[in-house]
Amino acid sequence: MQTYLSDGLTALGDPTRRAIFERLAERPRAVGELASELPVSRPAVSQHLRVLKDAGLVADRAAGTRRIYQVDPDGVEALRAYLDGFWKRSLTAFKRAAEDGRKDSE
Repeated sequence: MQTYLSDGLTALGDPTRRAIFERLAERPRAVGELASELPVSRPAVSQHLRVLKDAGLVADRAAGTRRIYQVDPDGVEALRAYLDGFWKRSLTAFKRAAEDGRKDSE
């Protein structure tokens, strides 16, 4: 799980992969459709999709001779759970620091 999480964060760090991921969040698409919307070649889109798939953020299925890519909800849920936990820990630490600062000034 931790490897997928790290890979997911790394994968989304690339602006082109993030753009692909955001388009797939709207609806499933084929490589050619994605390439027509982006300033990169079909082979480049395929490489980016491979990284996103290896990171667990994207899944694909056959549709005739094409592959249709979509966001993988399990991978997104793992990433969301991590970010939610990170945010909760950060807010708890901030609250504790604010309360400790108030006690020091009393």
